[in-house]
Parts: sequence; structure tokens; C-alpha cells
Amino acid sequence: MSTILRNPTYAKLFGAQIIALLGTGLLTVALGLLAFDIAGGNAGIVVGFAMTIKMVAYVAVAPIVTALTHRLQRKSVLIAADLIRAIVAVALPFVTEAWQIYILIFCLQAASATFTPTFQAVLPAVLPDEDDYTLALSFSRLAYDLESLISPVIAAALLTVVSYHNLFVGTVVGFLGSAALVIVSWFPRIDTPPPSGFVDRLTKGVRVFWAAAELRSLLALNLVVATTTGMVLVNTVVVVKVVLDRGQSDVAVLQGAYGAGSMIVALELPTLLGRVHDRTVMFAGATVLPVLLASSAPLIAFGGGQGQWFGLLILWLLMGAAISTILTPSARLLRRNSDEENRAAVFSAQFSLSHACFLITYPTAGVIGTALGLPMVAMILAGLGAAGAFLALSTWPRLRQKSAVGS
Repeated sequence: MSTILRNPTYAKLFGAQIIALLGTGLLTVALGLLAFDIAGGNAGIVVGFAMTIKMVAYVAVAPIVTALTHRLQRKSVLIAADLIRAIVAVALPFVTEAWQIYILIFCLQAASATFTPTFQAVLPAVLPDEDDYTLALSFSRLAYDLESLISPVIAAALLTVVSYHNLFVGTVVGFLGSAALVIVSWFPRIDTPPPSGFVDRLTKGVRVFWAAAELRSLLALNLVVATTTGMVLVNTVVVVKVVLDRGQSDVAVLQGAYGAGSMIVALELPTLLGRVHDRTVMFAGATVLPVLLASSAPLIAFGGGQGQWFGLLILWLLMGAAISTILTPSARLLRRNSDEENRAAVFSAQFSLSHACFLITYPTAGVIGTALGLPMVAMILAGLGAAGAFLALSTWPRLRQKSAVGS
């Protein structure tokens, strides 16, 4: 652990990631309160539409921006993305109409869709040793999980003494702090790719995915992850408040169990991946996830009392752990099947394609969950996840083959 943190470039970039994530967490809380001020009882519609815009931006913008910025230094791209996010956060407290929120959220998420895959594509050059890189992936997973736990606590503490508008200040500070750390970081030289047409650059990442068996399998694994994540993120509050009739704090507790499971596995994976192949680890998680999700259906439908509550806590913990077995090693596949010329395009394609799965599972979890009930939607999502796991297993051959690296 201390080895990679002694790498000054990685330490600063990891710090930039943490600060930006905390700023984003504060923004999420503040946005919900801003939506309530503007739309009152229809705040959920405003936030839901803003989240849909976020996913659309993630899917559509990442490959386009990667194609447009291919000649620029990645350091400059990261700094510009952070500054754009900070400017948008400054503007958000002054909006008075829902449509203004939508425009600003699209701009902010477009900048995030630029920052994240660019940041991920830089790390293999900063940490060329595979063990160091694997540990960095675990740190990154840990940072995301901690943000989901810590940001609401920080926001709640701040709201006891300041207005929610001041949370946007924390968001601005987070993005500016991230930009400052990127500015003072030394980036290894990455050769600029040779000139090519826009369409060629736009589709390069997807073509690399299609050429490599591991990455075609990863596409299906993304769907497995999205089914469980969709159920957890969309319906945890419904499970706690409606099914169990418990308080708001228990929503955070159940979500915290999910995050804790992910963190525990993320911390243990670097050691495990030194002994066990990525395929074995990732398919173990992909096989277990649909089973766990299906197991939640009868527990939600027929459980009762404290037994039901503790059963759901264990299930959410295990689902978080299984999710981490897929998400944490996935960047190792991207690194292994790319080179410096196409790496940014490959990471951008993964960012876009993985979020496209959420455009399927988020509405499914919400709409079908409301119409047919949570047990039914859990079974439907579990079935979709099982299909994704089967497709992934059939795509990635048992014997490791040399994957294609191409343009």
C-alpha cells in the first residue's frame, strides 16, 4: 500500500480523485434540496430526469470527447474538465427553473464523462507494474465506496449550521482542489497518436472491444453489474421505508452494508489476483450476483421483523462484495487489451458502454418495481443478470488467449 502512495504522481492523482468525489457527493445532496425548492412535491421527477441526463451524457459524450481531444495532453484535458465542473457548480445555486438545472447538469456530467476515462487511462502509464496497478484499482474502488458513505454524513453535519446552498461551495472547492493537484502532478510522456479521421477515432474503442474476447465478455459482465446496482440504488429506499416501515437512517445503514461489502473485497483483491486469474474471480462474482438478487425476492415478499432486516443486511453486504469482484479487476482487462495509442479510446468505450447498461436497468428497477412490486422486479433483474453471466462465460475462453490489441 505504501509503495504506490510513495509514487508522487499517483499520490496526487489519488488525492484529486478523492477530493472530486467528495465534492460530487455534496452536489448530489444539494441538488435534491434545490430541486425541492423549485418543484416541491415534483422534486423526484426533476432529480430523476437529471439522473437520466447524467447517464445520457456518460454514454454519448465520453467517446466523442475522446475523439475530439486525442491530440491534447491528458493533463490539460483533466484540468479543463475540473474547471468546467467548478464553473457549473458555481452557477447551480442561482437557478430558478428546472430546465436550467437540466442544462447545467448536462454540462457538468459531460465534463465528468471527459475526466473519468481520461484519468483511468493515465494510471497504467503512472503505475506500469501490474501489482501496483491492481492495488491502485482497489484504492479507486475504495474511494468510490467511502464517498457514498462519507459524503452524506458530511452534508448532514454541514446542514446543521449552514444553508444547503453552501454545499455547492464545497463542490466548487472539491473540483478546484482536484484541478490544483493535477496541475502539480508530473505526467509520464505519452506519445500522441498518429492523425486519423474523426469516425475512426470515435469508433476505435468499440472496435478494440469487439476484437478482444476478454473485452467482449466484459460487455456482458457490465450488464450483470448493472442489474444488481440498479436494484440497490433505485429501490433500497423503497425496501426500507415502504416494505420494512423503518426510518431514514436505516436507508443509509442498508446502503452502507452494500458499500462495506464492496470495500472489504476491494482491499483483499490485490492479494487474491496475484494467485488467481481475473476470469475466475470475475465469473465467481457474476455467477453469485443473480442468485443473491433472486434471493432478495422471497425475503422482501415474505419476511418479517428483525429477521427480515438482518437478512437484507447480509444480502446487501454480499451483493456489494460480489460487485467488487467484477468492477475492481475490469480495468486490468482494459489495460491488457490496449496500448498507449488506443488506451484512452478503450477506457472511454468502457465508460460509455457500462453506463449504457444502466439506461436499461435503472428504468426497469423503478418502473417495473412500482408497477409489479419489488419481488417481481428482483426476479426480472436476476434473470437479466443470469443471461449476462452466461453470455460472458461463453465469450471469454477458459484458456487464456492473447487478446487483440488494435485500432
